[in-house]
Amino acid sequence: MKKEIIIKHLGVVLLLNGVFLFISFLISFFLNESSTVALLFSALICGIFGVFPLIFVERTEHISFNEGLTIVVLGWIITCVVGMLPYLMWGGEFTLTNAWFESVSGFTTTGSTILTEIESLPKGILFWRSSTHWIGGIGVILFVLLILPRSKGQRITIYNTEISSLSKMNFRYNTRKIVHILAVVYISLTLLETIALMVFGMNFFDAINHSFATIATGGFSTKNLSIAEYNNLGIEVIIMVFMILSGNHFGLIYGTIMLKKENLFRSSLARTFVSVLLIGVLLVTLKLYLSGTYDLLTSLRYASFQVISLGTTTGFATVDTIHWPIFTQIILIYFTIQCAMSGSTSGGLKFDRVYIFFKLLGKQIKLLKHPNSVFVSKFDGKRIDEKLEEQTLVFIVLYVAVFFATTIILTAMDIDGMTAFSASIATLGNVGPGFENVSSLGNFASLPDFGKFVLSVNMLLGRLEIFNILALIMIKK
Repeated sequence: MKKEIIIKHLGVVLLLNGVFLFISFLISFFLNESSTVALLFSALICGIFGVFPLIFVERTEHISFNEGLTIVVLGWIITCVVGMLPYLMWGGEFTLTNAWFESVSGFTTTGSTILTEIESLPKGILFWRSSTHWIGGIGVILFVLLILPRSKGQRITIYNTEISSLSKMNFRYNTRKIVHILAVVYISLTLLETIALMVFGMNFFDAINHSFATIATGGFSTKNLSIAEYNNLGIEVIIMVFMILSGNHFGLIYGTIMLKKENLFRSSLARTFVSVLLIGVLLVTLKLYLSGTYDLLTSLRYASFQVISLGTTTGFATVDTIHWPIFTQIILIYFTIQCAMSGSTSGGLKFDRVYIFFKLLGKQIKLLKHPNSVFVSKFDGKRIDEKLEEQTLVFIVLYVAVFFATTIILTAMDIDGMTAFSASIATLGNVGPGFENVSSLGNFASLPDFGKFVLSVNMLLGRLEIFNILALIMIKK
């Protein structure tokens, strides 16, 4: 493994962060805020350590599988480390553990927070906090595809796991074309949502921050009460629309805009994803109304936002769900587990795998009835490869194992069962809020430091995917 290649590409990662840190510094500088020095020093550190490898390390045309995987995993870890620098230098609620947790939560687009007074933060820090979402969301799709080569026709593991085989049919282009498509869609959605939010009364600063968080399916808000602070139906509808779009495959969005065959309306996976969200909205709405929690329209309003928010792994909130009927909480927990589609900015289990699992379950039930028959699972008329079915089952088993292990560790620290359970699944799925002490309008501040560290590892596993971490460990051996 050539260390020079790894160092050079990690320099690109640092420079990317340095650009956004410098923008955050400018905001803080012109507003004469207390975070100016912290952001400037952080930007300089990224700039200096990022530019030197680009200048002094020779460029290479070939990157091996091992080098590519190492670059991606180390790139994410280094990004999270430099991301915590402005938090630490500024101070406030940011202890070492809290700064690390907030940084990892931002870049992995989880959206869990340790902050109890978000609105007291300088605008420069708030912008950086939202930027970590946007960098993380675009980074996992664009940066990885940009730096990993197609060596001798071999598909690289990161590419295969980030963009599932079911979704890959929507990317019938070379790597450069894919990067271009995703960048255009990502930036366009961000700009469109920013404008739409401003039309409905949100100021520019809040609009760009919430757009960063929405399109990245992150969930960080500039307000303590998240979207509930605005109490504006128009803003909620705009955010719901863009959460659904961001939870879908970006290749399908591009195909829809360009009137191509592979588009949102013709994809059975996309239609199923939206249908499941609508069923969830209906079930939660009816339960909230029939239980007398809210009137019908209010039930529909709150149910729609919370189901879509969790089902796309965004994590925004318009109401605290801690006192909702247990049936509605179970439905919301399901959406926390399900996650959004591959090819979107979301992490976690991915809806694709849930889709494959139920297809496989249906096939096994048919085999019980007709043991000598041969059944083939299909997606949009195409056969689902048996190898993909096997990988899906293995991944789900590993995912559940990590979830249970995290829950056990948290309960061993005297954290109550529902908090431990929901915090574990919410961080592993890169969703953000859970229930009880970490509910939709709550935070993770009360958890012990070691618990925060364990959950931050969960976030990285959910974002990078368990297979990639295991592959890196095997490389090192």
